[in-house]
Amino acid sequence: MSYRLIGAELSPYSVKVRSYLRYKQLPHQWINRGPASQDEFQKYAKLPLIPLLITPEGQGLQDSTPIIEALEAEHPQPSIHPDDPVAAFVSALVEEYGDEWGNKPMFQYRWRRDVDAQSGAERIVSGSMPDLAGAAKDKAVAGVKERMVSRLSFVGSSDATAPLIEASLARVLAILERHLASRPYLFGGRPAFGDFGLFAQLYECSTDPTPGAIMRDTAPNTLAWIARMLDPRAEGAFESWDSLKATLTPLLRDEIAAVFLPWTRANAAAIAAGEATFSVQLPDGPFSQETQKYHARSLAALRKKYAEAARNPAVPAALAEAGVRLDG
Repeated sequence: MSYRLIGAELSPYSVKVRSYLRYKQLPHQWINRGPASQDEFQKYAKLPLIPLLITPEGQGLQDSTPIIEALEAEHPQPSIHPDDPVAAFVSALVEEYGDEWGNKPMFQYRWRRDVDAQSGAERIVSGSMPDLAGAAKDKAVAGVKERMVSRLSFVGSSDATAPLIEASLARVLAILERHLASRPYLFGGRPAFGDFGLFAQLYECSTDPTPGAIMRDTAPNTLAWIARMLDPRAEGAFESWDSLKATLTPLLRDEIAAVFLPWTRANAAAIAAGEATFSVQLPDGPFSQETQKYHARSLAALRKKYAEAARNPAVPAALAEAGVRLDG
């Protein structure tokens, strides 16, 4: 028996789980979310979100991080967690960053400019309703565009914050280009937890007109890594943190410590205070958006992982060196 993964090619979280299943060589079927899969989706899904993974035992799993964590417990080899304790926690931190902040440039680039929104909407409709054509397809595409563009504020994308979000992506690509120049995956010769979380957002960017052109012009090493992550294989061992830190520390220092963690802490503090919106000063300027409860829960889960990892004194020492703070 095999797993059944209901998702969409334009969903980074679906592609993330698919990549993991391929790496583990777990038999699975990839099923496009749409009218044809609606009955099965409704039978197993607790939330109207993809991906939905249906196990051979008939259990429906949602949310990409818990899905991968559950599968990893059942199928621990080849492990996606480096042996080095610092590298292992940094990998978990990068996975969280990809899921929660990396989604912002992906979503903004896809839906803020009409050329990208048109491309995205057409591909969503073609994937979910392949038999639709003519005026009916045009209407469906227009409906998708309208719905998704209206959701830009949910990721904090506005006229004021758009330059900050695009600067973040440019920074990440520059960092990854240097880091991936000498290794196939973020943590060495095989994919780690962090690879799955970050690659999926950047893969989606690479398929859209505007960010795709940027990446083809500036990020060949990153594009090669993305291509490997679509069907990843172990090509060698994980590296130690001492081997990785020269080129991976900039991602911790300039993006995770300077941008992502201040943002997620501010969101959690605003929710605790009962506020509907929040604003935080980031290196490129002030960033404001509506509070998001899921991000606060995700931060709490990350802090729990950190508390466990920090039992090894090398972990907090390495994070402190990079300016990473996971307390309140």
